[in-house]
Amino acid sequence: MPRSELSAAQARRIAVAAQGLAGRRPGARGAKVDRRHFRAVVDTVGAVQLDSVNVITRAHELTFFARLGPYDRGALSEWLYRSGEVFEQLWHAACFIDTNLHPALRWRITDDHERRARWIEEHRSYLDEVLQRAEDAGPLVPADLRDPGTRRRGTWWDWDLAKEALEVLFWRGDLTAYRGRNFERFYDLPERVLPSTTLALPALPEEEGRREVLRRSARAMGVATADDIARYSYGHLNKVAARASVVAMAADGELDATTVEGWDVPAYLYPGTKVPARVNARALLAPFDSLVWERERPLRIFDFHYRIEIYVPAPKRIFGYYVVPFLLNDRLVARVDLKADRKASALLARAAYSEAGVDVGWVAEELAAELRLMAGWLGLDDVVVTDRGDLAPLVAKAVTTRS
Repeated sequence: MPRSELSAAQARRIAVAAQGLAGRRPGARGAKVDRRHFRAVVDTVGAVQLDSVNVITRAHELTFFARLGPYDRGALSEWLYRSGEVFEQLWHAACFIDTNLHPALRWRITDDHERRARWIEEHRSYLDEVLQRAEDAGPLVPADLRDPGTRRRGTWWDWDLAKEALEVLFWRGDLTAYRGRNFERFYDLPERVLPSTTLALPALPEEEGRREVLRRSARAMGVATADDIARYSYGHLNKVAARASVVAMAADGELDATTVEGWDVPAYLYPGTKVPARVNARALLAPFDSLVWERERPLRIFDFHYRIEIYVPAPKRIFGYYVVPFLLNDRLVARVDLKADRKASALLARAAYSEAGVDVGWVAEELAAELRLMAGWLGLDDVVVTDRGDLAPLVAKAVTTRS
């Protein structure tokens, strides 16, 4: 049943709350954070993106910090890699995903490897050899494999053939993966990594599986367009089919149609979604946080244009190398270029910029507090703010005052 139009402010509050970012974080109020909290984060967002860039700390650790406050990163790693409650696979990108979604994703793993059918056919004997090696020898890394010496330029990021083979076997589900102490990916047979109860469950048919994934995406977004929901879990892979499924789900009553002030396309609400009267949120968001990983959505909801500049040559960067948005209540109010300088034991704010129309004094005070909280969590002794960006002098002053 269509719902009356939501205001832009209501849509913002719904989006923040749906992502588990509203309310006081347990770690920030001194409570012990354990696997129950980790589980709740994954249940809320559906998937947590991984990334190898380690400028502050691992991106997935920042995603949990944004929602939980300070926690034991070793405890998180133990839960992620040993509990069997999450597994690593393709979502919109490589993510830790709720293991309960494994049956819903199996059809997509098959569909994805069909896109690589030509490569697979050309290297079938080598793939068989690699799979046999995994069966016989256990967990593998690329260095464990004999490389026939073939290298291809311009494809697969110039990985050698051993790496390509492991990735293909991983993405199509013949192998699964887990992470070691240094974030290195180990490849092994699914039955050695995933719970037997999960593997015993039958794979869902394609449309049923797609809808289950899209339901989780819609719930994690609260209010969204069809493209938002499709891209949250599919990126640009099978986006057309995913979008069609979203529209069909709305027609079947699985999503509630609505409109949002300022949006020029139809919107959908996850059934039962409530409109918070207010949200109390404060978080520094990794570039790969699920609130902002689909770049068009922050622009539409928060009027926040955001692009990661890691791969932009330094002279052409606008805001900095590893720029993280700062969420305060229901708005993205600033952006900060952050780096953890472990030798100096300092969290470096190399630039800080405010968004138009915000109370810069208030934002600076709250940002300084969040930087202090993050530095303590990372085991760093100091916060150092350089003078780049309009917000930087105020943040530097606030940090000094709080010291």
